[in-house]
Amino acid sequence: MNKLIKIDVNENQEPIVNGRELHGALGIKTEYKKWFERMKEYGFLENVDFARVTQKCHTLGGEQEIVNHAIKLDMAKEIAMIQRNEKGKEVRKYFIQVEKDFNSPEKIMARALKIAEGKLNVLQLENSQQKQIIGELKPKADYLDTILQNKGLVTITAIAKDYGMSGEKMNEKLHELGIQYNQSKQWFLYSKYHNQGYTHSETIDLTHRNGTKFVKMNTKWTQKGRLFLYELLKKNGVMPMIEREAM
Repeated sequence: MNKLIKIDVNENQEPIVNGRELHGALGIKTEYKKWFERMKEYGFLENVDFARVTQKCHTLGGEQEIVNHAIKLDMAKEIAMIQRNEKGKEVRKYFIQVEKDFNSPEKIMARALKIAEGKLNVLQLENSQQKQIIGELKPKADYLDTILQNKGLVTITAIAKDYGMSGEKMNEKLHELGIQYNQSKQWFLYSKYHNQGYTHSETIDLTHRNGTKFVKMNTKWTQKGRLFLYELLKKNGVMPMIEREAM
């Protein structure tokens, strides 16, 4: 059977359909927004049968966001049946075949492996976060720390500004110098720097637009860490702007 509509999967590995693509495949003449509101009257529930999403599109007036929906396969089948025409029958038969393929032993095993791989990646990320925070909490009682602990924390972006760089470029430079590494779009110090008092990190709980939860690490540098970076960068020929201007 030809691929009438692209089938994706959500975070729960359930098959979903793009609402606007379904609207087009069914040949609906009514405006999408009005049509979907009418479909909802059949008892479909948000965050149960479908999820509201937004996407960017280009118009003559410039770029704007439009509303779309990620529709679960059961709802999509019912919507196709509701149309009561040949196109609806064709789309519904397509969804039934998709569902059969989706629930084949091979596809179930492939999804299970993908979920297991995802969980492993999360565990590795959490382990990296925990190692850094534990290292930062180890006491190191010297006179310098006693003074520095009363000073404020500073972001890598603020430090980078002193050097005329962006935060992204500074992070890449520190990676190049063997100070930190990137994992899942987050920067972590290598283990030998964890307990030096250079950074202070905390994890914060965030929520995607689609309602899924995720954890992100918020790391700032102490004044001791800032001094460490100054000496390190200076040894590698990178001077802050103020010192360059004075030369």
